[in-house]
Amino acid sequence: MDNQWYLAIIAEKERFYRLAYSYVKNEQDALDIMQESMYKALKQYGRLREKDVVITWFYRIVINTSLNFLKKNAKNIYIEDIDQESIAAHPRKNYFELRQAVNELPFQYKTVIILRYFEDMKISDIAGILGENVNTVKTRLYTALKKLRVEISEEDV
Repeated sequence: MDNQWYLAIIAEKERFYRLAYSYVKNEQDALDIMQESMYKALKQYGRLREKDVVITWFYRIVINTSLNFLKKNAKNIYIEDIDQESIAAHPRKNYFELRQAVNELPFQYKTVIILRYFEDMKISDIAGILGENVNTVKTRLYTALKKLRVEISEEDV
C-alpha cells in the first residue's frame, strides 16, 4: 500500500476536521469522528477502485461518520459560522434564530448547505462526494434555501 493517499488526507486534515466540527460542534467529538474516519479509511482502502478520488472518498467517510455519530448520540447540530450575507439578508432575524433554522434542516439538506457555504465547494464536487447527480445536489440546495426562507418568514409574522 502506498502512502500517497494517506499524505493527501493529512494535507487536508483541517478541512476534514472543520467538516466534522460543523456537524457536532464539539472539539472532542470532532476529533473522535476524525479518528474513526481514518480507521475506516485504513480498513477499506484496499477496496477503493479509483485511487485518484481519495479526497472525495474521505469526505464521504467523514460525512457518514458524522451523521452516524449524531444518530447514535442523538445530539443537536449547531452551525456557528453563518456568513454575514445571510444575516444581513434577514435583518429582523438574529444570529441564534438563523443558526437554529439551519440546525433544523433534514440531514440531506444540511449536508449540502455545509459543503456549499461552509466548505466553499462547487456543486459538482459535492455531487462527487455524496455520490449524487449534479441536478440532485442543485435541487437539494435550492430546497434547503427555500425551507430556510419559509421558516424565517413564518417566524417573522
